[in-house]
Amino acid sequence: MKKVTQLLLSGALVLGMLPFSGSANAAAPSFKDVPASHWAKASIDAAVSKGYFKGYSDGTFKPGATVTRAEFAALLSRVSKVTPETEQVNVFRDLTGHWSEGEVNRAVSLGFVKASDYPYGFKPSTALTREEMAKWLSSGLAAQNEDFKQALKDTDTENTLVPVAEFYKGGLKKAAYPYVSVVLGTGLMAGYPDGTFGPGKTTTRAEAAVILSRYQQVQESKADSYRDLNEMREVGLTGTNLTSATPYVYSKTYGTDVLNTFDKIINKPFSLRNNLGTMTIHRMIVADAHTKTEIKNLYGKMFIDKAYSSSVREDYYDVFVEATVTPNGNNLNSLAFLNATGNGLTSGYSFTSGTVESYGISNLPRVEYVKDGFFKKGVTKRFWMLARLNRAPGGPIGSDGGYIKVGNDMGSFGFPVVY
Repeated sequence: MKKVTQLLLSGALVLGMLPFSGSANAAAPSFKDVPASHWAKASIDAAVSKGYFKGYSDGTFKPGATVTRAEFAALLSRVSKVTPETEQVNVFRDLTGHWSEGEVNRAVSLGFVKASDYPYGFKPSTALTREEMAKWLSSGLAAQNEDFKQALKDTDTENTLVPVAEFYKGGLKKAAYPYVSVVLGTGLMAGYPDGTFGPGKTTTRAEAAVILSRYQQVQESKADSYRDLNEMREVGLTGTNLTSATPYVYSKTYGTDVLNTFDKIINKPFSLRNNLGTMTIHRMIVADAHTKTEIKNLYGKMFIDKAYSSSVREDYYDVFVEATVTPNGNNLNSLAFLNATGNGLTSGYSFTSGTVESYGISNLPRVEYVKDGFFKKGVTKRFWMLARLNRAPGGPIGSDGGYIKVGNDMGSFGFPVVY
């Protein structure tokens, strides 16, 4: 009986994903399991009317059914508007005679799927993971557009910060960072309410229909038209999203054409005042928030939510700086740290929020400043702290007017920024 049931289920899946027959723009049928109130009805109807999806013989769409590798590869081969230069054939031996063989071959030809990722066979009936989906979508964009290809490179660096909980908590492979960055930055895919991306989770047919709808738009757009992606690219390249999240721009070193960019100071240790210890700046993230619930960028949502301990001011950007500090003695506490560099953006404040826990962020603790015990002699701490940046043109940034300075053994290095 079990074998019969499995065969029936397999048949249903094939009925739902037959090879593309060219019935694009046909009227979408009414599915008895997709009522007018269904959250994905518009996307499902559009995908079916264009011939990307087909319904089942019993009049259902099965919106909650899991999408397999074969099914999603077929969907991508249908939605792409690119004509491959060469058509791949016989890519996977385990697809010979399979209903999806031609469309999977085309997905490979279009750059969505890399044959080298599946050296032991494609295994078409395997449920597609969200990590795979992110890679296929991003790879397809990169194959047809050089700027998306560059976006993958820009977010594949030691500075890359992916705004998902798995970045700090673990669970997202480093190799997946650029692919997840691109799908998040373009809105092709989104994280869950708890901040996770769920790289190992699967996707339903309803979700796939929505993603297809988004892909149709993204494939015809430019990578630099997406603010969140621009911010992720800037962070990957320089360690900050300063110029993509704000009107600020870098000025040039006097008498030269050399820009004083943030990447010139990151990951370079410098001494704190009064020989208190050594500090290294790693990243500086600007949150574009107007209230605790009105947050304009994905990076801002990593740090600010309803439980955010600080007030959000209309005239300032909240700025979060990631640093490493190694005290030389036991005389460094949070109060002393506030004056340890003489700069408002590198001697920040403590903060808390609900996202600190959900994203696994290590932050400068919000405890009693003098006896908090956070800093200990010779113990290296890596943490995020809060600073602010004036939104008003000509307003101060940090404590040096138009300069953000970081002291080091050579004196101080600053990068002027202007509107």
